[in-house]
Amino acid sequence: MADTFVRNTLKSNNHTVSPDWETLIRKKGAQLPHWTCANAIYHVVLRLSDSLPTAVLEEFHAERQAIITNAAKMKRELTEYEEQRLKWLYSEKVEQYLDAGYGECYLRQSAIAELVQQVLQFFDTERYTLHCWCLMPNHVHVIVEPKPGFTLSKIKHSWTSYSATRANAILNRTGQFWQHEPYDHIIRNEKEYRFLLEYVWRNPEQAGLTSWKWRGIRE
Repeated sequence: MADTFVRNTLKSNNHTVSPDWETLIRKKGAQLPHWTCANAIYHVVLRLSDSLPTAVLEEFHAERQAIITNAAKMKRELTEYEEQRLKWLYSEKVEQYLDAGYGECYLRQSAIAELVQQVLQFFDTERYTLHCWCLMPNHVHVIVEPKPGFTLSKIKHSWTSYSATRANAILNRTGQFWQHEPYDHIIRNEKEYRFLLEYVWRNPEQAGLTSWKWRGIRE
């Protein structure tokens, strides 16, 4: 029944995706470029601090630095292609490692998964609209649309700061819980929106997880 509902939701969803590119703001994070604009819907990925092997992170940092160094030698800013390349390095390229379940995978624990899901849903419809979300063992996918007056950066910070404090208390641990810089991407059109909606929802099955309940989708 649940799978039938999701198939019908994906089939019938005709949400309008129309980011206002005239208001686009590009910011450079510590590791990633971050683009924001009005009327945007974003794909956000939160990763646990130990979700990627050190070798994978070092490879990413090396290629990232090569791109930045090349632009600096040519005395220019990064091109749009280069900025998108940096995002690709930090998203699709590492997805196979994330789905392999590297690290402690705290989100397998029901108490932690329930906490994070409640945090995501707490301000839904008030500060943002959750279109779809899925908690994986070591990372979280969210498709989110900020409400006017609320920025994506503050939304991400509220999710990670509160959940990290509470999760560490539950786990009786200290230290970094999430990676410092979540990945985010402006969804450009309806085709990409529908692709990502289905990708996020189907991620557990793609990773070999069965009877996975830590996800949701807006009808």
